[in-house]
Amino acid sequence: MDAYMQMSTTRKHNKIINELVRKISGVDSFDDVDILTSECALAHWGSKRKSNEICRLVDIGALENIGHFKKTTINHLEYVQPDFVLFKNNPFVANEFETVTAGCPDLVIEIWSEGNSDAEKEFKFNLYSTGGKTEHWYIEQGSNEVACFFGEKKLPAQSLENILATSGKIEFDLRKMALKN
Repeated sequence: MDAYMQMSTTRKHNKIINELVRKISGVDSFDDVDILTSECALAHWGSKRKSNEICRLVDIGALENIGHFKKTTINHLEYVQPDFVLFKNNPFVANEFETVTAGCPDLVIEIWSEGNSDAEKEFKFNLYSTGGKTEHWYIEQGSNEVACFFGEKKLPAQSLENILATSGKIEFDLRKMALKN
């Protein structure tokens, strides 16, 4: 696969992300949530380049000195760029330029494309599973099924043919993105 294909995404991928932002309900206002999309960095502990090192999300609530972490540590961490991240109840911090965010999101959604390798899928699944406070969903573009997890626990699958709902009662109406039979 050439470099162009590895960096590009499909129109459907972009439409799903746009619909996630536009069709959210269950929050009083956008002031109640922080939403990050694929251009934003979500920091994690550990290095995916070291096979013996376990990577994990940063639990901001467990940090003793958040100010020190924000000023000196966050910029040195590795990061991933999920397709969609939502913080509502779980704490997070961003670096001074607001280019890197650390925390255990309330929800992470990945929309898999042909360019996503099995290794990338496995890495991100394992990383998001370390956030015991993080719900994470996976959408395959060739399917209506949405695989859902909370931490390491598998939740019942959902379908793009229905309104999607988090365990925290936030809903997304992506029915217009469902594949027609």
